[in-house]
Order: sequence, then structure tokens, then C-alpha cells
Amino acid sequence: MPAALPGAAGMKWVNVHPANRAKGLPSVMALIIYSDAATGYPLAIMDATDITAFRTGATAAIAAKYLARKNSKTLGIIGGGKQAETQIKAHAMMFKLVEIRIYDIDPEAINRLRARLPEFTLTAASIEQAMNSDIVCTLTPAHAPVVKKEWVKPGLHINAVGADAEGKEELEPAILRMATVVVDDFRQAVHAGEINVPISRCLYTKDEIYASLGEIILGQKPGRASDKQITIFDSTGVAIEDIATAKLIYDRAVKQNIGLKVDILE
Repeated sequence: MPAALPGAAGMKWVNVHPANRAKGLPSVMALIIYSDAATGYPLAIMDATDITAFRTGATAAIAAKYLARKNSKTLGIIGGGKQAETQIKAHAMMFKLVEIRIYDIDPEAINRLRARLPEFTLTAASIEQAMNSDIVCTLTPAHAPVVKKEWVKPGLHINAVGADAEGKEELEPAILRMATVVVDDFRQAVHAGEINVPISRCLYTKDEIYASLGEIILGQKPGRASDKQITIFDSTGVAIEDIATAKLIYDRAVKQNIGLKVDILE
């Protein structure tokens, strides 16, 4: 995943291997090579497993800031893996949450999540109970819908995060047509986001996409229009987010003199 910013460029090398948990490894691992854009000199090689997790959670929370109801107080989490942790932390910074409802097919995943987040009270819930929230984040590796149309209530905002590759989907296609759909990147979402399978089966079209998140943040299109509106953020994850985060980390590391320095030209 390559990207460039003014004065900086880089590439994230990332894998997704869902079976890794049985081997004691994260299902998503990544590295970033961060370079000087003017010369190409590599300024840093850094872990991007945490960067991927945190920037994904942060982006979804920013989407919710613009697309969810302002008075949202309940958060539903479908899938209690590593990404659930950063989604909870990020949304708690944006909203005054009074309840966080977690569903996972493995009850132990919720216990592990509680151990990692002792500062939060997490309620184990059925998938229907988790869906009965103001904001829902779907974080599964599903290749067939796990969220049904009848569970989606007026006013709900969904961050559809799990579908990040061709063939993945978490929502019944009919939900898309009920909702205002916002993407992080049009082309990437069509090929690898929540909308990729419905589009391939002619159940949804790219022309039905309302906007990109960037358009809404910049005020080029309005966000939520009413309290009853259903909104979806189709999050695939774009490289510019990784490199922007890498730049922030690198600049702070240099300022604090943190890290192992190596001259690769010697």
C-alpha cells in the first residue's frame, strides 16, 4: 500500500491471514518503510500492525462524527478481535458512550477484549442486541452477510470495516439500499469494500454511493441529514492514512530521540 504526502512517502506491506490465531500470531501484520519524498532515502522502518489497527479505528470514529447522530450513546461491536479494541477507544473519544455491546461467535474473545480494556465496561450481547445500538462497527472476516436487514433500525450508523478484500461482505445487500453509503475511496470500495459483492451481483451500483468521507469532511457534501436516516461508512483502509500516521510517529520519535539509528549507505 504506497502513498505520498508533502515531504514524505512510504509503503505499507500488510498481510491478512485469518487462520493465524491458531498459530499464536495476529491475523493482520504489517511493516511501513517511510522515506524522504525528495530523495527517496528511507527515514524509518516501523511496525505497522498497531498503526493499521489504530488508524482504522480512528477513521471509523471520524466517519461516525459526521454520519452518526450527535447524541449517540450506545456502541455495538460485531467481532471482538484486535480491531474491536481500537474501535472502542476511538469512539469513546468522540461520543459519551453509556453502553458498549459486544458480540462474537467465540465468547472467549469478549473475555480477552475485557482484559485488554479494563477501563471500559463491556456487555456481552447477542448479535441482535449489539445491532440495537446507535453506532455499530462490523469487524468480521465474513464472506457472507452476518447482519440482517430486519436488525437495522432508523437512525443507525454502521461502520462496515471487516470487508476489506474481494468476496468479503458483512451486511445483507438490501441494507445498502436503505442507507446513505459513504466510502473512503470509490475505486477501492467497489473492488474490495462492503459494496464489492453486491455490485458484482448487480444488487447495488457504484452510482448509488453518496460520497467519500473526504468530501463530507471538506464540506463538499452534507453528512447526516436527519435522525431517522440510516448511514453506512464502507471502510477499506487507504494508504494515505498509514503514511500520515507514520509521519506523525516519525516526527515525534525524532523530537524525543527515540529509535535505533542506522545509516543504510555505510
